[in-house]
Amino acid sequence: MDLLKEAVPNIKRVALIYNPQTAPYTPSFLPIFEAAARGHGLTLVNAPVRDTGELEATIATQGSEPGGGLILQTDSFLVVHRDLIAVSAARHRLPTIAVVRVFAASGCLISYGVEASSMYRGAATYVDRILRGAKPVDLPVQGPIKYELVINLKTAKALGLEVPPTLLARADEVIE
Repeated sequence: MDLLKEAVPNIKRVALIYNPQTAPYTPSFLPIFEAAARGHGLTLVNAPVRDTGELEATIATQGSEPGGGLILQTDSFLVVHRDLIAVSAARHRLPTIAVVRVFAASGCLISYGVEASSMYRGAATYVDRILRGAKPVDLPVQGPIKYELVINLKTAKALGLEVPPTLLARADEVIE
């Protein structure tokens, strides 16, 4: 929410898009998203979608008034349809933020989330230790170490946005 508001200061409402079949945990996070939206003076729209028709209709509805944006929850349905989301969001002039880098690479404005390759290396280390005889229960629980901010400047320009230099300076990758 912070990054989207920083990149798009005139944003007024954001739709949290997710598929309840592939991300059934999302409703439990709604109070957190609502509090974050209120903290930035935004309205949060709960936007569950079950198929591409609902997805396109939700994006069109969000884009029917100025000041809209999209937050994409991490779920397999949205990842599979990321190109459709990017094209539809661009058509309706909606800035979009997601957790997974592939969304920004597909044309969404921003992605900010765990840097996947470091997680895979950590998983490989765990597998190695287990194969050498370590008991999984004895291994420490580890959280993500590195987060990755990707900004798609092509999308920003297409949306008529001037991304603040301070935000660009923090980006791990800028797609031009």
